[in-house]
Amino acid sequence: MRRKKNLEARLEQCSAYLINCETANRNYEEPPDGSQIIDFEKIYGNSNRIMLEIGCGKGGFACEYAKRFPDVNVLAVEKTPNVIVTACEAAAAEGLTNILFMNCEAEYLERFIPKGSISEINLNFSCPYPKAKYAKHRLTHERFLKIYENLMAPDAAIFQKTDNPRFFEFSVESFSKFGFEISNVSLDLHNSGFKGNIVTEYERIFSENGQPIYRLEARLPAAQVSK
Repeated sequence: MRRKKNLEARLEQCSAYLINCETANRNYEEPPDGSQIIDFEKIYGNSNRIMLEIGCGKGGFACEYAKRFPDVNVLAVEKTPNVIVTACEAAAAEGLTNILFMNCEAEYLERFIPKGSISEINLNFSCPYPKAKYAKHRLTHERFLKIYENLMAPDAAIFQKTDNPRFFEFSVESFSKFGFEISNVSLDLHNSGFKGNIVTEYERIFSENGQPIYRLEARLPAAQVSK
C-alpha cells in the first residue's frame, strides 16, 4: 500500500482516538511488566463492557458497532498506520464517543490490555496466511488463543468471520484443541437467516462475488477462564 500523503499530520489530527502503543521492547515473547496497562475506565470515562476487534482495517465494522451499541466501549486494533488513520478519521467524522483505536500488532496486546477485561473479540476476515509455514501468524493459531484467553472476561466470546474455507477449518480445529466450545457455526452466513450481522468492507466484496461467508462463535468453559 502506498504511504498516504501527510500521514503523520492526519494521525495527529485524530490523536484523540488513538491509544499510545509505542514500546521499546520488540520481543513479544517476553512477559509484559504491567507498566503500559491501559486504565479503560479512565480513557473511556465509564466502566462499560469492552468489545475488541483485532484487524479493524478502515474501521467500517468497528464504527458501525459503536453506533449500534452506544453502551459498549469499542477497542479496534490495526497494525498498519496507513490504514488505521482512515478508521480514526471515520470515527471522528461520525462524532463517535465510545470507540478508540490501537496501532499495534496482536502479539503485543497483553502489554496494554488488562487481564480479564474483554467481553467480546471479533476477528473479521483476518489474513489466512495460506502457506503452512506461516500458520503461526494466523490470528486463530494457538499462540494467539493464549493471548485471548488472558484478555477475556468470564462468559466472553470470540466471533470469527472469513471467506476462506481452509482458514475456517484450521480455526475450528485450533479453537477445539485449545478447549473452546464452538457454536452458531454458519457455512453461508448471508443465506442463513442470521440477524444483526454487521457487514465489513471485505465481506461486501466477497459476498457480491458469490463467495459464501463462514462464521462461528467460540467460548471457553467457565473453569478454564477462571483458572
